[in-house]
Amino acid sequence: MKNLADEQLMAQVVAGDSAALETLYDRYAASLMGVVLRIVKERPAAEEIVQETFWRVWDKADGFDADRGKFSTWMYSIGRRLAIDYTRRQKIRPQAARSEAEEEIMLREPDGETNVVETAALHFEQERVRSALTELSPEQYEVIELAYFKGLTRREIAEEIDTPLGTIHTRARLGLQKLRSALEGAGMKHE
Repeated sequence: MKNLADEQLMAQVVAGDSAALETLYDRYAASLMGVVLRIVKERPAAEEIVQETFWRVWDKADGFDADRGKFSTWMYSIGRRLAIDYTRRQKIRPQAARSEAEEEIMLREPDGETNVVETAALHFEQERVRSALTELSPEQYEVIELAYFKGLTRREIAEEIDTPLGTIHTRARLGLQKLRSALEGAGMKHE
């Protein structure tokens, strides 16, 4: 089996042959670990992501199309997305808690120029926006983040994360709809 091409092994994986998946794992796990580790920078997390990547290769094997690209490209893109999602989740969770700078602002005595009511209202709105962002799927959040916080066009996003442009349009539309609903549900109206 070790002499078979990746595409031949994937055909066997689609047919339910776990030995073919093991061969692909032996072939690519170490290099995938290197890619993932550079992104997440934590070995235990990287090991889990590599395992999850190969689980998805097994689970979504029928989604692989050799006419659209090489197996290794497909598999690395799965691992890369999982790693990016992991790092994004790690960044989102701490944001729910106040940073030291925010704590300092909140504890500071108001001076004569500070409008306490406006400052409190702005802080409250920021918390609602953060909360609404956590309701997006990782894929939707990634598109929103790249578009609104990094200024990329949808075409640039598609190239950046190696995803079809139509998928990017759909994720952006659904993400914005979900964000709008969450914010309206939290009492914030879009103007």
